[in-house]
Amino acid sequence: MGKILCATRGGEASYRAQDAAIALAKERGDTLLFLYVVDLHFLDKTGGSIVVDVGNEVAKMGQFLLLMAKERAAEQGIAADTVCRKGKFHGELKNAAGEEGVSLVVLGRPAGEESVFKLAGLQAFAAEIEAETGVEAVIV
Repeated sequence: MGKILCATRGGEASYRAQDAAIALAKERGDTLLFLYVVDLHFLDKTGGSIVVDVGNEVAKMGQFLLLMAKERAAEQGIAADTVCRKGKFHGELKNAAGEEGVSLVVLGRPAGEESVFKLAGLQAFAAEIEAETGVEAVIV
């Protein structure tokens, strides 16, 4: 029995990734770990007190999104844990993959032209995860 790590950030694309991770956990008999990363790098040029306030609010939102993901898994009979980290997304996801002893990382495929993520970049990141952590990464 392994553990699947599924990064989530809310929204329709994340729901599809969560559903795929839940299905994979069922199929493989694995447990599930949902990850939310509070990444505030976009506020690097903003005043310190504002960053703290925004960081706290984003962390609360992340905890709520993780709770929703955990409930979605439980509705389908899958045990899931959650973890919320602060930092840069790429680094924190790779750190979590190594520290949590996961056997698979699930990444959601970019949804449409409006997505800030591009498939080629996500494929490169999946390869980076595998090379640096030894953990398989799939895009769903």
